[in-house]
Amino acid sequence: MRGDLDELLPLFLEEAASRLDRLAVLFKEATTDPGAAVQVRRELHALKGAGRLMGLSEIADLCHRAEDCMVGEGAAGIEGARSITDLVAEIVDALGDRANRPAPPPLFAAEPPSTAAEPVIRGGSGEIRVATEIIDGLAERSARMRIAAKAGNAPVQRLFDLATSAESAYAEEFPENVLAEIGASLRRAALELETIGKTLHRLSEEQLEAALRLQVQPLRPFLRTLARHTSELARSLGKDVEVTTSGGDVQLDRRILEAVREAALHLAHNAVDHGIEDHETRSGAGKPGRGRIHFGAEADGDRVQLVVWDDGRGIDPAEVVRVAVERGLVNPSAAAKLAPDEAYQLLELPGFTTRDLATDVSGRGVGLDAVAASFRASGGDIWIRSAPGEGTRVTVEVPVARRGERVLVVQVGELRLAIPSSGVRSFSRLRPEMIVTEQVRTQVRRGRETIGAVFLAPLFGEVAADHTVMIEIAIGGSAIGIVVDAIVGEEEVFVRPLPVVAGGPATIEGIALLSSGRPVAVLSLRRLGPLELGETGASNSVGKGRANLRVVLTDDNDATREMMRRLLEDAGFLVTAVESAEEALRRIEIEPCDCVVTGVELPGLSGIDLTRRVRSSDLHADLPVVIVSTRDRPADRLAGLEAGADAYLTKQGLQPQHLADLIHRVTRGSQRAPD
Repeated sequence: MRGDLDELLPLFLEEAASRLDRLAVLFKEATTDPGAAVQVRRELHALKGAGRLMGLSEIADLCHRAEDCMVGEGAAGIEGARSITDLVAEIVDALGDRANRPAPPPLFAAEPPSTAAEPVIRGGSGEIRVATEIIDGLAERSARMRIAAKAGNAPVQRLFDLATSAESAYAEEFPENVLAEIGASLRRAALELETIGKTLHRLSEEQLEAALRLQVQPLRPFLRTLARHTSELARSLGKDVEVTTSGGDVQLDRRILEAVREAALHLAHNAVDHGIEDHETRSGAGKPGRGRIHFGAEADGDRVQLVVWDDGRGIDPAEVVRVAVERGLVNPSAAAKLAPDEAYQLLELPGFTTRDLATDVSGRGVGLDAVAASFRASGGDIWIRSAPGEGTRVTVEVPVARRGERVLVVQVGELRLAIPSSGVRSFSRLRPEMIVTEQVRTQVRRGRETIGAVFLAPLFGEVAADHTVMIEIAIGGSAIGIVVDAIVGEEEVFVRPLPVVAGGPATIEGIALLSSGRPVAVLSLRRLGPLELGETGASNSVGKGRANLRVVLTDDNDATREMMRRLLEDAGFLVTAVESAEEALRRIEIEPCDCVVTGVELPGLSGIDLTRRVRSSDLHADLPVVIVSTRDRPADRLAGLEAGADAYLTKQGLQPQHLADLIHRVTRGSQRAPD
């Protein structure tokens, strides 16, 4: 276990040094700038969390003490925090010296140790040790690519010369002879350019593969760290759990791993808190008293599957559907047709939970939507399998390395759209007799199999062609058909997220440029699923929903508060915007309120404390509270949920429709009586 931490130590030391440098500057500003004091607390909190993850309890405890000092009044508290932080810096320096100290040579060596060291590439997020042959290969291919690119100048110049000859051919007595010579020369130039193009393509592919090899790393340290954290969490909750891992040799792009690390941690929390029962419950059900959780990885071509499995209480799909219908997440007619695999997809909707009360760890079910979004943002997918009383298996599939995304380019009326190829299973010609409409669902019947279908032409206001093609895609382990006019081809592109201000349809995930330079909208597979296209009780329009919902909004930033007030009022809410938590508490005491939307960093009483005050009130204990914060670390989310928040959203990339629909959902069943 210590070996795994040693592998992560350089990354921790670099992060710690960077945060300590920022703290040194912030401490000087904190006595006169309240904003700097807030930043000090954030840096200390982040450093504390990193220290705990590394098992460096002394650093974590010191940071906690420094945080306590910052709660104090005036310069004395700041000076106390600065002194404690100096001790942290000394420990970090000592760890750095120990990590950089060369190991002593063996007393008896069969041969002298090699003096050739692996080159180290230093970057903003750590350092990568690279084998010499990889760097040599990169340099050689770069030189060959440069030579090949320069070789293209000669045939290009000949093309210009041929164009000049063609223009002057009209003055020749026998222009057909000149044109014949030009045609032959054009073929030779085309062949040369084709050869150069193939060479450049091959070298660029080899160069890309070599560069990606620098990014991948074995999953063993990550899996073991995840297992250690899970074991510690289980002990803190008084649960006896055996945690195992497999597939440590499987390699994954470190950038993808960093992007999904917090999401994987959330799955581990769910497995311990929601999954594994206490010892008495397990014994009463005839199970071994010790629960089991397994983290595994398996390579599958250019994809990697990550699995989180537990033998706990499992999830009843019928109960999931019942709660979803009760909360208006799916209408009853659609719910009756959901297969178990589709029912489990409901767990990924914002705010869904089968628990009535928050727990100390997992909160009120908010978060699995963010987990799914994190994996899908990395080009992956997630699906859940479970059986009541037998356990739950969550499977995540992500690409081995981050590169251009392959998309299927399709024609829909006058539009060209792109569908991520990762979810495509097959495509086939669609005949009219195959289309079946039953109540709210349109399905396609293929022999004995029937699958749901989405027709893109009417969705985008286009007229469908007489002959259409159905593309079968996999969403969360379930199949759905996407009906288009024609398939243009497949390309590799870089997808850029669609800015919120663009106001595009929710079904569009981003924008990409095709090889021709033509922009194309990339569709979101998740938003094309049956649960997202009008079959849920949630509104697809920001302004729809129940009228006259009263929201008390609090945020300490004037611009942010005003922006959110306008967004909520545009969505049809009656909004009272205040600056502090104390004022928010006074407002809900003197006027009707259906929901509180609050930030975290507020003057005086924090948003977390505001949530606790609401929950401890006999009169307002059931009043929904939604936290919207810039803090996006798991610890911050858990702190909000532990305090009793019904939802925790981050301001980064916040969608107005998402917030409005979430408020409608959390207020169902708790709305005040009409005035």
